[in-house]
Amino acid sequence: MPGVEVVVGLDIGTTCIRTLIADVDEEGAPHAIGLGEAPSQGLRRGVIVNLEQTVNAILLSVENAERMADVEVTSVYVGVASEHIRGINSHATVSVGREGDEITQEDVERAIAHATAIPIPPDLEIIHVITQDFIVDGEETVKNPVGLTGSRLESEVHIITGGVNILRNIRRAVERAGLETAGIVLEPLASSLAVLTPDEQELGVAILDIGGGTSDVAVFNQENIRHTSVIGLGGMNVTRDVAHVLGTPMKEAERLKIEYGSASVGTVNPNESVDVPRLGDAPPQNVPTTHLAEIIQARTQELFTMALRKITRTDWGHLLASGIVLTGGGALSTGVVELAQQVFDMPVKVGGPKGVGTVTETIDSPIYSTAVGLVIYGAMQQGTSGPTASAGHGRQSSGGDRFKQWIRSLW
Repeated sequence: MPGVEVVVGLDIGTTCIRTLIADVDEEGAPHAIGLGEAPSQGLRRGVIVNLEQTVNAILLSVENAERMADVEVTSVYVGVASEHIRGINSHATVSVGREGDEITQEDVERAIAHATAIPIPPDLEIIHVITQDFIVDGEETVKNPVGLTGSRLESEVHIITGGVNILRNIRRAVERAGLETAGIVLEPLASSLAVLTPDEQELGVAILDIGGGTSDVAVFNQENIRHTSVIGLGGMNVTRDVAHVLGTPMKEAERLKIEYGSASVGTVNPNESVDVPRLGDAPPQNVPTTHLAEIIQARTQELFTMALRKITRTDWGHLLASGIVLTGGGALSTGVVELAQQVFDMPVKVGGPKGVGTVTETIDSPIYSTAVGLVIYGAMQQGTSGPTASAGHGRQSSGGDRFKQWIRSLW
């Protein structure tokens, strides 16, 4: 499709690698035109442990998406999430000159730079710097201080870092697949772009993206990101528990979890049971579905408890009027909302991706939240060079109202 401007998101997950190709219309809105998926076998909890397997999975995923979209991909926006991710809130104050002077964009950039100038260990790399609030002369916070009169400007930013070598391996895998990395994006931020509404961001909300190897947390309030973290538990941990306790192969454990499992024992019929294949030559055993639910609930409850602990440790955990939004593949589990409501003791719902037009409803599922968020991010980050046939390059997108303030400050 020569001359078509496209943006590509590459979601390198622990269990599946997804490639989403979208073209961008004149208003800057992305429209999905190609989706490719491939099993992921070279990662553990978001970290590459086998480069060759990861490269092969990326190639297969991208090729599947290219075939559907009839577009050759050259660069991608890559989602990352693993336990090496750290989110830090930082604050700085700068003088803007004589009393009565107007605050300029240069003052704003200087304030952000001062807030960002914190000691970072040499094994960490800054992924994002996200502006939160500005304070002029100690008064109420403002979103954009440019043009206001003041002598002292304070900036508050959220800094996200990742392991240097872990990020380097991700870039190397993308490069080995013959692609350029247009940008590295923290997955919970991408998912938030696709799932959360402006009202939820304003009133306070936490998004929990439950993936295969990790689960990602992001907290928002007053339209700003306030906290990000990654938990080293995901759907694969639940599957392993089922396999271990019931003595069944992983493939069967995954099937049982999806077809008969529930994250809440109270949602299961106590009179039902299921035949469970055993390892080796052992005959199948008949297991009550309540027992299967007990296994799933125990690990899922542990995950929710860990997420609650991270949320409540922030200054904003008690200000979540919009509650919790679950997304990712783990959000599709039966009984997950009921259990989450018990653990978090606040409203809980499942959120799927929005904001990307498509000819199919396939990408409306929560499992595509990160991939959709990546193409939204990419569309908003496009340059001003005009249409191109290569992914990851093109005109500046007008995007949407969501996240405009902080998305422009992402590195």
